[in-house]
This record gives sequence, C-alpha cells and structure tokens, in this order.
Amino acid sequence: MIFLDNRQDKIEVTEELEKAIKNIIEYALRDEKVDLPCEVSVIFVDNDNIKDINRENRNIDKVTDVLSFPMLEYPKGRVFKDVYIHHEFQPSDMDDGNLVLGDIAVSLEKAEEQSKEFEHSFLREVCYLTVHSVLHLLGYDHMEENDKKVMRKREEEILQKFKL
Repeated sequence: MIFLDNRQDKIEVTEELEKAIKNIIEYALRDEKVDLPCEVSVIFVDNDNIKDINRENRNIDKVTDVLSFPMLEYPKGRVFKDVYIHHEFQPSDMDDGNLVLGDIAVSLEKAEEQSKEFEHSFLREVCYLTVHSVLHLLGYDHMEENDKKVMRKREEEILQKFKL
C-alpha cells in the first residue's frame, strides 16, 4: 500500500503526479525483489516544512529535497534483497498484513527548483527523488563513495527501465 498525503499548497498535485509516484514506487520495489505486501507513506511538503522536518530529525537547519525514514534496520553495506529474502518479520514490522518500509517526505517546491536547474521535467525530478528515497527505505546509502556509486547506478537503472 502506498499512502500519499499533500501537506503543501504551492505546487499542484495532479492525478498524473500521484499515479506516477505510486507506479514508480511499485516498480522500484519489484525491481528490488520486494515480493510481499508492504506499506510506504509519502508526504508532499514545501521548503519550509522540509526544513523543519530536517531540523527536528537530523539537526540540520536547511532545506533539502527529500527525506527518508526507514522502519527496518540493515547491516552495514546490506540492502533489503540481501537480508530479508525468506525472512520472518516481527509483528512490530507489520501493519494489517503489510510490511512497513517507512516514510518519505518530498519537497515539491525544491523538486520544481531542481527540475529547472537540471533542465528536465518536474515529473522526472519528483520520480527521481522518490526512487532515491525508496532505495534508502531498502537500506541503500550514499555516505561512502562506493555505496554512493551503487545507489546512483540503481537509481538510474530503475528510472531508465521505467522510461524516465
């Protein structure tokens, strides 16, 4: 299940955008071998909201484009498909039969700014940020250079397969 919640009023959230976000999340999960019912929540916010969320959760008082809040823990350097294939989950990991992967906060205002900066569509930017965040929910990281290369490669593979 994918839950979308629009908590901003600066950028119009169209049906096309909502459908694309749901489709790219479902596609990314399938491509990452998540083959059980799961739950991902996405909130759309503006720059002020995401700055507040960033400050409250990471002690970083600045605007960012997307934040991820994974609910599962992964060993260093491992991702969902390495760790959780044929794994029994704890009841605390589940919600009504769905594995809770986590939450995503996307600043649509920042996405619009970046789409202009990178000279591609707003839809492509929001989908990129969403894939980036889904990969974080699945254990990918980009703190070390090698991990960053792996994550960037997966992002581009998914977007290309999804034809974005």
